[in-house]
Amino acid sequence: MDFIYVFELLGTFVFAISGMASAAEKKFDLFGGAVIGWATAVGGGTIRDLLIGRLPVSWMRDTNFLFAILAAIPVVYFFRKTILRFPRTFLWFDSLGIGLFTVLGLEKTLALGLDPAIAVVMGAVSATFGGVLRDLLCNEVPQVFRRETELYATVCLLGGLLYVLLGTIQLDFRWKMSITIVVVFSIRQLSVRYGWRLPAIK
Repeated sequence: MDFIYVFELLGTFVFAISGMASAAEKKFDLFGGAVIGWATAVGGGTIRDLLIGRLPVSWMRDTNFLFAILAAIPVVYFFRKTILRFPRTFLWFDSLGIGLFTVLGLEKTLALGLDPAIAVVMGAVSATFGGVLRDLLCNEVPQVFRRETELYATVCLLGGLLYVLLGTIQLDFRWKMSITIVVVFSIRQLSVRYGWRLPAIK
């Protein structure tokens, strides 16, 4: 099985857990939690596919993504307290996930022949807009737009730009992907550790 496909399923699973954990903190019921988990896991990819005209959207082409989301339900239901006790682990998975989804969103956009600048934006949309939908459905200002949030969408844009630049030197796809994910992961981790943020609008 393609390792990229495995990581995409794993990222979907982790993002679904993230969404359901947020719903659990809001005291949503099981159905509500599942909806929030689904929106978090596939929301970014769905918005990307709709914008670039790639239909049916990705998760409708492969039921394994739905199974990955369904698998997250009992994990959160039975182990929510344990999951919330280790936020650092989730930060690692989240950082890996946004790096991977940035690359996947980029590649799927470039495959349609669209401009690389558009592809960079679509990579960021893929990685972050599931979280935007999660926060909106939970009646919160999306984390990605908050002043107190460390670099998030900005990291994805930088990673996407790096990926495009690496493509100009004819680097192998696996190397481009690996380097981009490592860079996104590292900057995201450092931004959390040192509190790096964009300046507020005054």
